[in-house]
Amino acid sequence: MATAVPRRISMTVTLLAGLILAGCSSKTAPLKEGEKPVDVAAMVRQKMPASVKDRDDWAQAIARTFASQKLAPTEENVCSVLAIAQQESNYQADPAVPGLSKIAWQEIDRRAQKAHVPLFLVHTALKIPSPNGKSYSERLDTVKTERQLSAIFDDFIGMVPMGQTLFGSLNPVRTGGPMQVSIAFAQAHAQGYPWKIDGTVRQEVFTLRGGLWFGTYHLLNYPASYTAPIYRFADFNAGWYASRNAAFQNAVSKASGVKLALDGDVIRYDSDEPGSTELAVRQLAPRLSMSNDEIRAQLRKGDSQAFEQTALYRNVYQLAEAKTGKALPREVLPGIQLESPKITRKLTTAWFAQRVDARRAQCMAQK
Repeated sequence: MATAVPRRISMTVTLLAGLILAGCSSKTAPLKEGEKPVDVAAMVRQKMPASVKDRDDWAQAIARTFASQKLAPTEENVCSVLAIAQQESNYQADPAVPGLSKIAWQEIDRRAQKAHVPLFLVHTALKIPSPNGKSYSERLDTVKTERQLSAIFDDFIGMVPMGQTLFGSLNPVRTGGPMQVSIAFAQAHAQGYPWKIDGTVRQEVFTLRGGLWFGTYHLLNYPASYTAPIYRFADFNAGWYASRNAAFQNAVSKASGVKLALDGDVIRYDSDEPGSTELAVRQLAPRLSMSNDEIRAQLRKGDSQAFEQTALYRNVYQLAEAKTGKALPREVLPGIQLESPKITRKLTTAWFAQRVDARRAQCMAQK
């Protein structure tokens, strides 16, 4: 039920450090030249609308998040976090989703058809009482938020054989909280979480503190060489390094003459078969003096900053710039169409990043 699903949240990322938007690789995330540290909690209270009643809770949660992740306490970083939260939830810890009940029923029916289970059997199973006393059908008919829906699916999967038939152990609610962070991402990056988790990481994502901590981690807590925050906003939507990888795909396309979708996926992580970008790079293999295995091994570093240090990355740009006669960008907004049952318009990752960046600018202009 994601607003925007990061493209490869399951990827293994080993470079985990608290970093500022400018992309400095220091673990302590020092300030940029001329940048002044701020009181994070005070700035959150100042920047958030007065209509947000739990501003103190937001301020405390974000301040502790910055401290525990060793993020630079700057106005730009604070405004970047608030801009994502405003875009994704309008500053609500567990935002209501219009039409969520209909979306949930459609997902259940889709799963039933895929599993070749008659719909009447599924709907009959959903009429039995759930752990809170209400039937699953009653809860689905009145569900308003993803937190509520996730709890319904957890109960359905754990208590009813039909739930295992349709969903196995996979709860289909994939994002949550005020920043709509991926639950899979949170589960993979829970180390260092500063609060005691009484339930599961999944449940913690739907809390204000959990949603902010994991969302901020996904936004700021990885090294990147970007020149502007907008590229991190695109990565937040499309996956770490998507903007850098989209620029690399552009260089591959220029050097090889092969038209590529600039989606940030330089390699298929779900298969050993080469994807379109890898096939295009293979056409350059003689000029790169690299074997297919060497190309693949270096493309696999596309989920980390280390990719920029590979011979493949450097030499592709050298070939592309020699052919075009001009310097090529090292960062490009990915051209990804956003897909989700909650999205009713044609939206893209670039649109998302631009919207968030405008909100960040407004936040920083507010005094």
